Amino acid sequence: MASDPSPEPLSRIGEASDSWRRPSVLVGLMGSGIQASRTPALHEREGAEQGLRYVYKLIDLEALGLDAGALPEILTAAQRFGFAGLNITHPCKQSVIPFLDDLSTDAAALGAVNTVVLKDGRRVGHNTDWWGFAESMRRELPDVRRNRVVQFGAGGAGAAVAHALLTLGTSELVVIDTDQARAETLAAALCERFGKGRASTGIPVADSMAAADGMVNTTPLGMAKYPGMAVPANFLRSDLWVADIVYFPLETELLRQARVQGCRTMSGGGMAVFQAVGAFQLFTGLEPDAERMLRHFSEM
Repeated sequence: MASDPSPEPLSRIGEASDSWRRPSVLVGLMGSGIQASRTPALHEREGAEQGLRYVYKLIDLEALGLDAGALPEILTAAQRFGFAGLNITHPCKQSVIPFLDDLSTDAAALGAVNTVVLKDGRRVGHNTDWWGFAESMRRELPDVRRNRVVQFGAGGAGAAVAHALLTLGTSELVVIDTDQARAETLAAALCERFGKGRASTGIPVADSMAAADGMVNTTPLGMAKYPGMAVPANFLRSDLWVADIVYFPLETELLRQARVQGCRTMSGGGMAVFQAVGAFQLFTGLEPDAERMLRHFSEM
């Protein structure tokens, strides 16, 4: 007769018991086509390092067969199930705003939200994207010329990146978007906030790129779900720096082509980490270890 399995060591039982006494945090990411996101693992690992039972769920509209019309229902459900907050990504960063109770100063100025804190029955929108991009540039491309930059994309992420670029000293930002009205709205808002002439649109892509010091892709192009490039490869040249906010995959077709041309490049990894640093602090009230989170991200 087979012997009974050995009982769990008392020390291990104690460890399991202790884990349930840790403070718990439940958060999520809402967007479309986000199954490859590294954000859940990044948050959960830092949560464990901080002594939390930290659970991060994906709320993928595409996988659920939903669209932005489901936002009110999802927000209500998250509140009822005790979520501390939600990260918000494409295509919900602007469409979520009407369903929130309040906005931080940054989120209100940008007209885009990537983090919603759910507390005391209220939904408060924040934006940690712009600081995430700015911090990534300070570290990875600290010495590049930023006088004239071309940005592709004028959506929620584009608004945050544009704010970061002008904050970092870009003299003129050319905004290019397939929706010209959206590009004009963003350029006008930037000029109102930073000064006349700091942002423009309507300039042909070839002319804009020829005069640029650098370019940034803030569109979904380059993601596994949206293959391709925002700009033709023949517009790239060796004295141009190229940044992409897409981070899955880390090496997009744009960055690969840019490296072939000898461009200095920056992937979306740094922005992904630093926006997560800000969101983690908002969700938990704890100070995350940014360097540790960078290491965790690089190990994924």
